Amino acid sequence: MKTFDWDFSPPQSPPLGDHDVPAVSGHLRGKRVALLVCGGIAAMKTPLLARALRRRGAEVVAFCSDEALRYVGREALEWSTCNALVTQLTWRAEHLSDSAPFDCYLVAPATYNTIGKMASGIADSVVTAALASALGRLAQGRTQVLVAPTMHGSMHHEVLVRNCRSLAQQGVRFVTPRDDYGKHNLPDEELLVAAVCRALSTSPLKGRRVLVTGGPTPVPLDGVRRILNRFRGRLGAAVHEELLLRGAESTFVLGDGAWRPARWMPVEVARTYDDYKRLVLDHVARGQAAGVFSAGVADYRPAAPVEGKIPSGQSTLPLQLVPTEKVIDLVRAADPALFLVSFKYLEGVSHEALLAEARRRLDRYPVVVANRGEETHGTAQVSWIVTAEGEARVEGKAAIADLLERRLLQR
Repeated sequence: MKTFDWDFSPPQSPPLGDHDVPAVSGHLRGKRVALLVCGGIAAMKTPLLARALRRRGAEVVAFCSDEALRYVGREALEWSTCNALVTQLTWRAEHLSDSAPFDCYLVAPATYNTIGKMASGIADSVVTAALASALGRLAQGRTQVLVAPTMHGSMHHEVLVRNCRSLAQQGVRFVTPRDDYGKHNLPDEELLVAAVCRALSTSPLKGRRVLVTGGPTPVPLDGVRRILNRFRGRLGAAVHEELLLRGAESTFVLGDGAWRPARWMPVEVARTYDDYKRLVLDHVARGQAAGVFSAGVADYRPAAPVEGKIPSGQSTLPLQLVPTEKVIDLVRAADPALFLVSFKYLEGVSHEALLAEARRRLDRYPVVVANRGEETHGTAQVSWIVTAEGEARVEGKAAIADLLERRLLQR
């Protein structure tokens, strides 16, 4: 098989410079990030973390302790950051960064020892000296400091918690470690990058609650079989991601169609239509600034689902279907003031008919995203964002998510 046995063909992908990274977004464009690497085994992952930060547009400078160099190579960090590695205090005073200040300091991995020194005001190495300066800048509102703790579970005790709380009271943000094998492990690099994006965001959406839905909402035929549509929630995930990176408190309710978004994104999975309705109404009851309802909600359900499993081998299987409740109408009734983005998908209609249907919905929803099956091909998608001011054509899920985020900002 070609997957396992190379046929000696040359690369087919578009060329990229050896030190370049493919741009994912510009959320960190123009931002300088100091990556402070402590002496834990997770230091081996930091070149990948540096490149992930650069994919969002950041310039990265790495500071590395002597202990960290046991686990990661100097050349690997310099190659991945495209900057000289800072390993000691010099006359250039890189740790003070007066001539080129850092927008954010990310300590990853952060050891028990370094967290303790930060909290105690000890500055006896290039990493801790940089952090001493960082805390001063943080107090002046000139930077952000994020810490990703990594350590053995036996080192999590009152002293660690006291030190972390002391630093948190000064404005230091702690990224939740990955809990595995009884240890605090370094999270995936994309989660760390998202944490940096959220910390540096100046968006008016920062801290606002937004509910996003996506995917199908299966209805059971019996205890095994389900009826669902072909939508999988990728557009909703793109909107959710954009909101998270802007610092919003976004909740993503995803109907169960097997597909899942990237692991770093929090998601609540609705196994059935009833689960979806319950989760959505529960979140609306808690209060939301806006709702983006991209889910392909079931229009019909069996009149009487069968408990257990319907026997196979029957020549026919008659199904009686009845309409479901319109969840978005229940949401509107529960919170008439909620800013709602509605989606409308049609097939077999003209472009003019699609837009006419979208405009008819504007009396209930201030933003309507309309698309036709004829303009959807696999994961590629063309949509029309319809508001009272007019229509805008948008191509691609990331572009749709970006424009919706701007519409929410206008709100």
